[in-house]
Amino acid sequence: MGLLSLGTPLDWEQAKHFAEHVRSHGITQFLNTWDRLKGRFGDELLWGDEIEYMIVQLDPDAKDAVLSLCQTDILAKLQSPTSGVDAMIGADVVPPVFHPEYGRYMLESTPGAPYTGSVRDLVLVEFNMRLRRQLARSKLKPNQIPMTLTSFPRLGVPGRFTVPHYDPAGAISSHSLFLPEQITNPHARFPTLTANIRRRRGSKVAVNLPIYIDRRTPRPFVDPTIPWHRDLFPEDAEARHGAALNDHIYMDAMGFGMGCCCLQLTFQCCNIEDARWMYDALIPIGPIMLALTAASPLWRGYIADVDCRWNVIAGSVDDRTEEERGLKPLKENRMQIPKSRYDSVDLYISETWMNRPEYNDNPLPIDQELYDRMREYGIDELLSKHIAHLFIRDPIVIFSELLEQDDSKSMDHFENIQSTNWQTLRFKPPPPNSPIGWRVEFRSMEVQMTDFENAAFAVFIVLLSRAIMSMNINLYIPISKVDQNMHRAQQRDAVNQARFYFRREVFTPTPSRAASGATTPEIAVPRSCSDASSTNGTANGFHNDQNNGRRKQRVMENCFPPPPLPEEGLTSGSVKEEYAEYTMDEIINGRGDAFPGLIGLVETYIGTLDLSDSELRKIASYLDLVRRRANGSLKTAATWIRDFVRSHPSYEFDSAVSKEINYDLVVAVDEIERGVRRAPDLLPEDYIGSEKDPSCSSCD
Repeated sequence: MGLLSLGTPLDWEQAKHFAEHVRSHGITQFLNTWDRLKGRFGDELLWGDEIEYMIVQLDPDAKDAVLSLCQTDILAKLQSPTSGVDAMIGADVVPPVFHPEYGRYMLESTPGAPYTGSVRDLVLVEFNMRLRRQLARSKLKPNQIPMTLTSFPRLGVPGRFTVPHYDPAGAISSHSLFLPEQITNPHARFPTLTANIRRRRGSKVAVNLPIYIDRRTPRPFVDPTIPWHRDLFPEDAEARHGAALNDHIYMDAMGFGMGCCCLQLTFQCCNIEDARWMYDALIPIGPIMLALTAASPLWRGYIADVDCRWNVIAGSVDDRTEEERGLKPLKENRMQIPKSRYDSVDLYISETWMNRPEYNDNPLPIDQELYDRMREYGIDELLSKHIAHLFIRDPIVIFSELLEQDDSKSMDHFENIQSTNWQTLRFKPPPPNSPIGWRVEFRSMEVQMTDFENAAFAVFIVLLSRAIMSMNINLYIPISKVDQNMHRAQQRDAVNQARFYFRREVFTPTPSRAASGATTPEIAVPRSCSDASSTNGTANGFHNDQNNGRRKQRVMENCFPPPPLPEEGLTSGSVKEEYAEYTMDEIINGRGDAFPGLIGLVETYIGTLDLSDSELRKIASYLDLVRRRANGSLKTAATWIRDFVRSHPSYEFDSAVSKEINYDLVVAVDEIERGVRRAPDLLPEDYIGSEKDPSCSSCD
């Protein structure tokens, strides 16, 4: 959602004159936060998820499913003191929170309170997700559904795809050929963001996805639904002058990307060092999880030959000028910029010995003046580069009332830049005047059709993050190879067809392992957190006996000692020998004795937890879903959706998704989520939908 502020937004011609002001004061605000909190230590594990919904309205008589632009009304009902939410959830459950999102048909939801490191919280995630969906559904009309679809299949088709229906001819902020102005959240930030991206870029955004070529798809495919000769805005000519490519699905507005839904996780770390280490550790995991959660093969009424949303969103907010994209010599702009402001991470930032300089092999344009300023202030090289790289971007939305701030108390200028760098991971400093600590946000996953799937992937990442940190797992590969993985992850059926770069040896050569010749990882004893120690010899959940053994714990640790240096010294060989290409099955499920797979690492870590039988069964069911998605015995959502369309009786094998097919797909997804319809090729046979298990009795 980003930073929502109240005030008068400046258009681009006004805002660009204050870009340096915002950048300069943003760095001042970061340095003030650094001074206050760089030594903060001992924060407990708090974490949460964000899930976005689309509100879809069904017309059974017309066999039509459209997006309902009812966000404002639904949020008012959910947030009203008389909403009845408290009565629905009971006194012992904190009410979840619903937020506005870019699309007026979207809702964002989070738990009412963060989850903790308690093992119990792991098995409450699915219950909380189902509760949020149930609450949203309770405020909708009988023919409306809160759906967790990554992309709406017929967003932007000619004719009616929203209710109420609006003509795209009035798209003042985007000048889109396809999306009306009214599809965008009316908060001033969103239309201003849309318009200023277009104005800064000097043209409309242009997203072209390769179309899936079926038996009767015209070749070349020239989209007949594009209003080629519309002439309302100067940019209307762009489509016919090359912006729209043959054999591709053309999209021309921010709404096609920011109107997608996703699943995101945010973790509070023990301190800044752990946050930087965890940030780095999850960078190579980003494309792996993007491929595993692939869920968006349908765009603007057509089947695409890709499975994921990532490049669509990257293109939809790409505000780089032609000079910055390298299409013209630099004249008006400062530098060429290799990527959109929504893209994959460009820099590892941890100072751990595992982070070799050779891994940061991507081009990294930085704001040199701001970098020098941070270095002179005492910020280390990597963190200074990270911030200075984010700050090559201009602030796109500036509110006149917020130009002058107290930099000792505010982070608004910093967040103006930070929150509009949408990357696979986000390193998040503590907010001012808040008990919240240093955090890491994991952002690559696509939202799944059921809460069981969303909970499974969320819990898997939580446990994987604990396993990586507690076992000193080394996942570093050159960041250019992570970028290649991001591109491969979006390919059709990447889970089964693609190979991904991954580290050969992930276990750090600690002295104890070297002496014993062990091939399995050891769990590091965590450092005591400020609020986790006690007089009976416990530290963050570990119980030490007389022989310094450890009993199983009920709390996942959050404070980790730094990885010990290898006894034989640091590696100096070529990094090319440290990675290879592997299948998804090998990465997730292992390569025999050579590597236990990410699932194996998680299972080793689970062995340190004190789980009841019911908790173990629930977590095992989540890991089984991840395992079976990776080995191909269960389809990804993208493959299942594409197969549904291609097997529909009315599909003409021309790559087009008709109104009837879209309606039947939406109904099928809703029925699967509720447990009314079986989908054994997508979900385990014992899957219980929300309608059959509304109270999440398995969490008892």
